[in-house]
Amino acid sequence: MSESHHEKSFALTGACGYIAPRHLRAIRDTGHRVVAALDKNDSAGVMDAYFPDAHFFTEFERFDRHLEKLRRKGECVDFVSICSPNYLHDAHIRFALRIGADAICEKPLVVNPWNAVALGEIEQETGRRINTILQLRLHTAIVALRGRVERSEPDKVFDVDLTYITSRGRWYQASWKGDESKSGGIVTNIGVHFFDMLSWIFGAVQHNVVHLYEPTKAAGYLELDKARVRWFLSVDREDLPMPFEPGMAATYRAIAVDGEPVEFSEGFTDLHTESYRRILAGGGFRWQEALPSLQIVHDIRHSRPTGCRGDYHPMLVRLKEE
Repeated sequence: MSESHHEKSFALTGACGYIAPRHLRAIRDTGHRVVAALDKNDSAGVMDAYFPDAHFFTEFERFDRHLEKLRRKGECVDFVSICSPNYLHDAHIRFALRIGADAICEKPLVVNPWNAVALGEIEQETGRRINTILQLRLHTAIVALRGRVERSEPDKVFDVDLTYITSRGRWYQASWKGDESKSGGIVTNIGVHFFDMLSWIFGAVQHNVVHLYEPTKAAGYLELDKARVRWFLSVDREDLPMPFEPGMAATYRAIAVDGEPVEFSEGFTDLHTESYRRILAGGGFRWQEALPSLQIVHDIRHSRPTGCRGDYHPMLVRLKEE
């Protein structure tokens, strides 16, 4: 069932990647269509479940040429959805704006915060919009937590522990995700949306300390206007609090606020679709809203880890003992 009186056309980059199916589903479920897709890999069977008639390209130049032909025929795509590797996001956003489309970009919007500011200038020049996916801001448990914080006493400061462990195999370090110059490293790759969520709920950064920074895990302390946050992120299955069993879910997410767990493990599946609904209705999150989290992960990436000093995450106690 279409949610708009007019079917919108989309192009999509990174069609064979991990996150693309959530975008493809969101486009389909909001009643729109993908007319062209790009990925350097040609194992594109995922397209059959969503848009089998979409033109598919493994080279950017041919993708560009096809969309330019459509533009010259008066059939410019309305949106370019960007699911490509992190380091290509800013180039693909620029491309979208230049062909007269709005951009919908997966997190992280860009690897470095100054790239986002440069994109903002092109947005102004072209009159198009850059939208980013900050799906945790739409999660009911996270929205409720933000309301609780807003209703708290002005001088109240919350104690927060964030733990996110998502097991990845050896392929991870061999892929672009393991190359910090391309992905921004582990904290950008798996953590940027959590840091967005934290700064959205608890306010601006006052203090940012990194205790541990390794290719597969990182930990630190973040002081925000209304929170003291101890965080731990990992792709190492040895860090999971439960035994790892092949075929079983190997992800552990936990947020505790003043010692009380916030249950937000469920309800993730439709957040991309809800993000698209808002963007198509003229809402959605703009590039400026991504800046605080991009700055946080940039600063973490360029910090010198202090080791286990000060207020560090409980997970580091176990790592310290090993």
